[in-house]
Amino acid sequence: MPASKQGTPTEKVWTEEEQAAIQESARERKKQAKLTPEQEREVGEQEVQAKIAEMPEPDHTMAARIHALVSGAAPDLVPRTYYGMPAYAKDGKTICFFQPASKFKVRYSTFGFQPEAKIDDGDLFPTAFAVIELTPAAEKRIVELVKKAVR
Repeated sequence: MPASKQGTPTEKVWTEEEQAAIQESARERKKQAKLTPEQEREVGEQEVQAKIAEMPEPDHTMAARIHALVSGAAPDLVPRTYYGMPAYAKDGKTICFFQPASKFKVRYSTFGFQPEAKIDDGDLFPTAFAVIELTPAAEKRIVELVKKAVR
């Protein structure tokens, strides 16, 4: 390869949205490291509510409802932001999160779980769910999964 082309990136590895999420995660980690558990819950709730307030519809309504469902199903989970998205943690580890469709400009929102969530179901199980609409059946499934995740 000619010397002039060595080491020259031909395309971005991360999208602008992904880069912003990574930077947001770094800021979140720094801030959370300095808080007591009580402060973490209070600040986390404020940050989650602020993120939900910023979301366009239908993400806003969906995120607000998922926040209520998660908070009701597992009140011990601590609200926090995770890469700039509403999330819920136990013992400092993110258990589940809501990724609005608008965050990465995709066609559906996602409700996902991190490895610390105990949602195992055999040798193969989903850890993220596409959410198009929050029907009563979808809400029931989210509550069941959240309860299972923190058992």
